[in-house]
Amino acid sequence: MDKVLLVIPAFNEEKNIERVVEDLVRGFPYLDYVVVNDGSRDSTAKICRDKGYNLLDLPVNLGLAGCFQAGMKYAYRKGYRYAIQFDGDGQHRPEYIEAMRQKMEEGYDIVIGSRFVTEKKGWSARMIGSRVIGSAIRLTTGTRVTDPTSGMRMFNRKMIGEFALNLNYGPEPDTVSFLIKQGARVAELQVTIDERLEGESYLKPLTAIHYMARMLISILMIQNFRNASTRVCLKIAFPVSPELGELHEKSDETFII
Repeated sequence: MDKVLLVIPAFNEEKNIERVVEDLVRGFPYLDYVVVNDGSRDSTAKICRDKGYNLLDLPVNLGLAGCFQAGMKYAYRKGYRYAIQFDGDGQHRPEYIEAMRQKMEEGYDIVIGSRFVTEKKGWSARMIGSRVIGSAIRLTTGTRVTDPTSGMRMFNRKMIGEFALNLNYGPEPDTVSFLIKQGARVAELQVTIDERLEGESYLKPLTAIHYMARMLISILMIQNFRNASTRVCLKIAFPVSPELGELHEKSDETFII
């Protein structure tokens, strides 16, 4: 298999992270992964260290965008051909990764694990929001994305570089929309996404409404003023982790905080 890295953002996932990683190690030992601990206040980092998991331990909470970018920078430096966003709460199934990789080989830049390629989308408040975001993407790019809010996305080497080296590349629907406008080819593959193993989603009803509104405004308006390449040059005053510290010392390129 071509080199694929699972980037696993983790914030306060002490109840889930061990099962997620152990399932990977036992069932899919050929897959590489990195857990990016996003300044968790619980025992997530300790569990990973005690178990010897591959860990990037961020000393502060950067949010999903910064956390994912740390993982993509790792993938970029290590030369991975593909990287996949893989949740640390047990929602994503690793058995779909090989099929997604094969789809990438058809020339796509991004492959999204979609719940709705062959299955019907419901009419819950969250699904209505997904429909609206999908419609906005289609209106502005001409590309149909059935599951724009799916967090299971695979990126090729070019896209890894985009996320690793540029500013404002959060793993969100508006970034997918922007990348499509820049010429990225996107495909979807039918997957099943499970409920969280333990704990509660951060997307409570009011938070979900705010998220959907923010995505919609970004896709319809803000993306029109976004530059294709916005790199920043910051120096880190502290080592993010031994691994990232080593990577940063060897490069003049930027790690975003």
